[in-house]
Amino acid sequence: MTYTLNSGIKGTVPLSTKQIQNWIECYKNGVRYVTSIGSEFFGLNPNLVADFKVHNEFSSHQEVIEPLQPETFGNLYDAYKQNEIIIKIDCKCGTAYITDSPYKRTKWYCSKCREIVFLDAKKGMVETSRGPAYYMTNKYYVDREPTGV
Repeated sequence: MTYTLNSGIKGTVPLSTKQIQNWIECYKNGVRYVTSIGSEFFGLNPNLVADFKVHNEFSSHQEVIEPLQPETFGNLYDAYKQNEIIIKIDCKCGTAYITDSPYKRTKWYCSKCREIVFLDAKKGMVETSRGPAYYMTNKYYVDREPTGV
């Protein structure tokens, strides 16, 4: 059990379940609590205790909290992956890479030089190692009018 006195001093004392029940009765009735812990005696005046917290096998602090298993998130992860779009970036700085987007875009930023690259709707889908992807570039002028995008 951990307790805080009215003066702000904190203390911790290892009590058994029976000792904790006795302490709670003494606390409710305002009676001084005296018990033995091993070969030592411990006393506590409930009128001087501001608050206390019990930490034993019955308290919620001892409950084992298990993390959620990855399978729990599998269905949601798969649903997002199904709707993800693959984009091939081809920038005038020489950087070319493939990335994912949660939805179709008409412009993107190069990860190296931060220049804007635009969707080339006339070129359509290009084949990549990860499958068909939308092609975005700034190497040449791209018509930015949204035609069927």
